[in-house]
Amino acid sequence: MSGNLFRAIIMGAAGSGKGTIANRIVKDFGLKHLSSGDLLRAQMIAKTAAGMEAKKFIDQGALVPDGLMVELISSELKKMSDVSWLLDGFPRTLYQAEALQEREPVNAVVNLNVPFEIIIGRVKDRWVHLPSGRIYNTEFSPPKVPGKDDVTGEDLVQRDDDKPETVRARLESYEKITRPVLEFYKKKGILMEFTGKYSNEIWPHVHKHLANLTPALQYTDYGKGGV
Repeated sequence: MSGNLFRAIIMGAAGSGKGTIANRIVKDFGLKHLSSGDLLRAQMIAKTAAGMEAKKFIDQGALVPDGLMVELISSELKKMSDVSWLLDGFPRTLYQAEALQEREPVNAVVNLNVPFEIIIGRVKDRWVHLPSGRIYNTEFSPPKVPGKDDVTGEDLVQRDDDKPETVRARLESYEKITRPVLEFYKKKGILMEFTGKYSNEIWPHVHKHLANLTPALQYTDYGKGGV
């Protein structure tokens, strides 16, 4: 691996602001973004053998097996051997982390540690227009007309999996599964955790940390368009 190439992972529970922080990292540090969720969807749409195999598990509400996920991600990362990248949504298990580190060693792992109560409070205010997938939040980005989609005027609904009790169970499950992964990277000395309530609170610290790690990369100085 070239000394100027940088490989990073971002971790965080659903609702932690991971997508927002990932987009800012990609923009400011010029990394190629690889989302395991996007990759799976693309493989299923293209009806590849791996995509169809993954779909069997997803349709049953089950996790895609570790071995299949490792092969999918590794295959995609091989195409990115000459660029710096940010991996999002993978690894989810210790097996995946160990396999990835053996095949494509990473330089840094960013973990977003947002209190469960904050995430639950965020998600419970989320409403969606099912046909389009447009998402609104009654506190941060409310629809123009309460309960109605801005574009079509159709009703918004709250998904069952956005209800507080469901969100808490999902967060606890995520924490249990990923704890060994975080411990693995901590022992490697490449884990950095960032605690806060909001993306704008956490982001300056993430930016400073990555800027210190990546002096050879081009990046936007925070305060000059970094946010």
